[in-house]
Amino acid sequence: MGGKDIDALIEDRRRRYGIVDMIEDLQLEERLIYAKRTARVTKGGRRFSFSALVVVGDKRGFVGFGHGKAKEVPLAIAKAVEQAKKKIIRVPIIEGTVPHDVVGHFGATKIIVMPARRGTGVVAGGAAKPVFELAGYTDVLTKIIGSTNPDNVVRAVFDAFLQLKTPEQVAEERGLPLEEIQKRYNIYANPKIRVKLYYPWRGVHG
Repeated sequence: MGGKDIDALIEDRRRRYGIVDMIEDLQLEERLIYAKRTARVTKGGRRFSFSALVVVGDKRGFVGFGHGKAKEVPLAIAKAVEQAKKKIIRVPIIEGTVPHDVVGHFGATKIIVMPARRGTGVVAGGAAKPVFELAGYTDVLTKIIGSTNPDNVVRAVFDAFLQLKTPEQVAEERGLPLEEIQKRYNIYANPKIRVKLYYPWRGVHG
């Protein structure tokens, strides 16, 4: 699972839904996840540069992330923002939360994402919280298992986003009435499901 190419999956989603043409009309906000110094050892000594991870979103369902590297922090951030705009995808939001439970993977990181009742807020730690906030989610429950490396966490969140489907999409795929699908959707968090999903290694599914 760690070998999946999130960037390729994002690019495929953008082409399929024609998101490229929508970017110019979006009012995007930016959030810096980190900006850190890196060093490369050469014959002449160590060469320092800076890398930055940025998330952009309009808080209405469009969100993207980017990584930039340069010899100065402002330039690294600017490069990250430009790359983030090229990775923006659209995510489904129902009543401020995700439409259903989903598990995202990347490398040694796994993130469990679940719908939450209105008023819960974004229960997410580390690099995951700003991603959900800029995407436009106001209530969501998450649990990170494994590595908390910011790069892995952000990509795991986007892997979860790419798996989300609206009731309309599921109804069309299964050939069922939309009303029937909507009844099955777990719009608000169920405490029993929450406990089961927190311990997936036990082989229990919600």
